[in-house]
Amino acid sequence: MIFRTATREDLPAVLALLADAGEEERAEVTEAHEQAFAAIEADARNEMLVLCEGGTGTVLGCLQLTYVPGLGQGGRERALVEAVRIREDRRGAGLGAELMRLAVARARERGCGLVQLTSNKQRADAHRFYERLGFARSHEGFKLRLAE
Repeated sequence: MIFRTATREDLPAVLALLADAGEEERAEVTEAHEQAFAAIEADARNEMLVLCEGGTGTVLGCLQLTYVPGLGQGGRERALVEAVRIREDRRGAGLGAELMRLAVARARERGCGLVQLTSNKQRADAHRFYERLGFARSHEGFKLRLAE
């Protein structure tokens, strides 16, 4: 497995993962996606990361790490994990745990004091997965959708 920063060429595969599309499907890349990816790529506090198959380079999983500065945690950044996905046909093989382990190691190397994430309340399997990795349910999250 190869863990690396996503490139523009990975964008269709990442969008397919985010849409939970089938293994051969590719999501349409819009101008808004292009702009968002360019902004992530240009921002030292954001990383879109992928886990790829060694021989083929096929994207099997992804996540986004955002490093948030703050006064808490002794002034250390916190790493916010978003958009964690593993290709549907490869789930259950430990790839998600490996992806998260690598992301946590990356945050630790950067000096972050905390790694945090949110998960949809309806995703009970995901909650058990994060708890097995050592994450604790410590806060109640709230969201206010501003656009559809």
